[in-house]
Amino acid sequence: MPTHYTLNHLTKAFRIRHVFNARLPALGLLIALPLAAQAQQWTLNIPAQSLGSALQALAQQTGAQVLYNSADADNLQTHAVSGRYGLGESVRQLLQGTGLNYQLDGNTVTVVRANDGALQLGPINVNTTGLGATTEGTGSYTTGSTNTATKMNLSLRETPQSVSVMTRQRIDDQKLNRLTDVLEQTPGLNVTYSGMERFDIYSRGSAITNYQIDGITTITESQTRTIPQTSMDMALYDRVEVLRGASGLMVGSGDPGGLINLVRKRPTKDFQAYVQAGAGSWDLYRTEADVSGPLTEDGRIRGRLVGAKQTQNSFMDWYGTQRDILYGVVETDLSDTTVLRTGIDYQKMEIDGAAGVPLIYSNGQRAYYSRSTSVGARWAKDEIETYNYIVNLEQQLPYDWSLNVAANYMDIDRSTLIGNYLFKDVGTLPSLNQQTGSARADRGKSSADQTQKGLNVTLQGPYDLFNRTHQLVLGFNYGSYKNDHIAYSDGISNLFNFNTWDNYLPRGTTFTPSFTMQTKYLQRGAFVANQFKVTDAVSVILGARTSDFSYDYNLTYFSSVAPSSSKKREHGQVSPYAAVVYDLTPEQSVYVSYTDIFQPQSYQDRTGAVLEPVTGSNYEAGWKGEFLDGRLNAAVAVYRVERDNLADVDTGYYVPGTTTQAYKNIDGATTKGYDVEVTGQVAPGWNVTGSFTHSVTKDQDGDRAMTSLPADMLKLWSTYKLRGDWDKLTVGGGLNWNGPTYAKFGQYKVGEGDYTVFNSMARYQVSKHLATTLNFNNIFDKNYLASVKGAQGLYGEPRNFMVNVRYDF
Repeated sequence: MPTHYTLNHLTKAFRIRHVFNARLPALGLLIALPLAAQAQQWTLNIPAQSLGSALQALAQQTGAQVLYNSADADNLQTHAVSGRYGLGESVRQLLQGTGLNYQLDGNTVTVVRANDGALQLGPINVNTTGLGATTEGTGSYTTGSTNTATKMNLSLRETPQSVSVMTRQRIDDQKLNRLTDVLEQTPGLNVTYSGMERFDIYSRGSAITNYQIDGITTITESQTRTIPQTSMDMALYDRVEVLRGASGLMVGSGDPGGLINLVRKRPTKDFQAYVQAGAGSWDLYRTEADVSGPLTEDGRIRGRLVGAKQTQNSFMDWYGTQRDILYGVVETDLSDTTVLRTGIDYQKMEIDGAAGVPLIYSNGQRAYYSRSTSVGARWAKDEIETYNYIVNLEQQLPYDWSLNVAANYMDIDRSTLIGNYLFKDVGTLPSLNQQTGSARADRGKSSADQTQKGLNVTLQGPYDLFNRTHQLVLGFNYGSYKNDHIAYSDGISNLFNFNTWDNYLPRGTTFTPSFTMQTKYLQRGAFVANQFKVTDAVSVILGARTSDFSYDYNLTYFSSVAPSSSKKREHGQVSPYAAVVYDLTPEQSVYVSYTDIFQPQSYQDRTGAVLEPVTGSNYEAGWKGEFLDGRLNAAVAVYRVERDNLADVDTGYYVPGTTTQAYKNIDGATTKGYDVEVTGQVAPGWNVTGSFTHSVTKDQDGDRAMTSLPADMLKLWSTYKLRGDWDKLTVGGGLNWNGPTYAKFGQYKVGEGDYTVFNSMARYQVSKHLATTLNFNNIFDKNYLASVKGAQGLYGEPRNFMVNVRYDF
């Protein structure tokens, strides 16, 4: 959105001269100048250095006129800019993280800083704001660059795959405090509930099982159900980048659904801080604080501390959650070219009760219970504590090359007190009797100890060949995962009356071991990717990754049931990457891309055997546009995913000796679809985001599979900051529409028709530092099943609200 700035005398003199030299016959030239500057590109070589020196180097290498106040550039450092860029993109990269903005007028760049204490003489509306990768403080719904697809810093338009970025502003506007809240609003994604605050995320017909934190891959494994990634709190993160489609180049093994990358907030060179508190429906209370800035006078050591606490009951009886979050990070300039970042984040989540509602009786008839129904006992509890330790070294090398070494250690402890309706039975139907209400309970306790280690090393930079500048990235990453899980039984009779139980079950005091489960993953791989600038308009990206993968699974029972074990090994598995991007204009491009994928999966069938790895190919073609100096992005993509051994729910069957859903392989599965997305600022103060997704998966017989996922989704959201006397008020609203879904349960079927949920918000800027926001969700109180998975489902939240007050220092 435009911001009023006080311009220095040099800038004012230039603007006065520009106005008085203007002539009506030159109108066409004045319009053409910005377009010409935007279209022209230069081969730049600007090392990381002080901002003033970098701006002077930019002027020398481009011939542009760069206007700035030297006081604004004091003590600011820039990142290196190397390669072939237009003027606007090069300035964006130089100013990334400095807190400065710019205006591009023809071949003249004016760099400005907000200065609230200065006398404003004829304020100027600055409508062109440079965007970098960091989204915090930009007020934008889009980003200037992303590297989730290839590790190369590319704009969304230059990236030949479907990537959506949920920015800090979007997260704050809709109060999307959980990762699953963010993903529910993300284009092309569907979120389904799988119990105890655990969720499965689907894209393009398959689950997303790959999550990254700051680009380091973490592993999720469905068998143990200890998956902290889907419950991450968003107070820690600057943005969430979501790649839809195969990501084999970056992660090696994985499902072809996509990749979710959470990017943490980083320390800032200038002091900034806020505190906020909110309250809402079902006794929701949340407090949050964030302070960041220099720890030394010269700013070479910077720190950031973030904390949050939230408690909330639910529209479901005897169900509630508590969250505690703490994040600390220190960033040190070891030299002018070396930055070391170390930190730790802690997240604790407590869940009381168990969510969900029965959908079907033992006779196959549909069960209709109210939204307030839940399947958990009053004393049921699930606790997950997660520690993440991070180390990151960034080294700028000669000739604009850079080396990045990042490591992450994740330690998760989970303890569960189990007491809930057991929605499975020995046969193909659940135990709930329609006439009597008789049902079976699952009672006991379990604990899990999980550790993950991740390492990512990348070396990248430009090189010249055939009078053109190309980009090369080389990388190695390593990941290990170990999960030890033990379950106990309380030995109490499991029969109870679901219709009269009022969420009360007798609670055992003596527990006997039931089974232990141990899962181990190990993966290492090396990759290379190269962006060849064949012509000014044509870029070819070629890459490949070779991976080694091992998987060990052991299930041991403390009974006469035979143990189950599985080992999977993959060596030298190659994942290719190929794409061509053609620039139709400086703002628009078309692309085609191909990659294949392999995924040794942990899903088990009804006999307990582990399913064979998913294999397949991913084809994608699309158009992308980048308008208004990158503040508005649009994309259209069509895709085809061909897979064998795709895991699908084997409705009515469970892994022997457990309550874990059984799966079956689908051979020859094909997913076809298309995405349409528009995100960004269409006018000063007006942010929009809209997407439509169509995706259908069919098996080898041509029958539709994955029917519990909607084939069509529409997601719209927009905010507008009013003008004039109402300029302190920002209003917003949107809707989510999902097409019909259903799940088969033996010979029976249960589902939900299409539905639309409307949401809104309003924010009032009381003063420069104080703002209050009201979020109003499901305005028309739509009653709908948000998740349909066999015998159990989850209703969407009824009408609810949250009021938040924020103070920025």
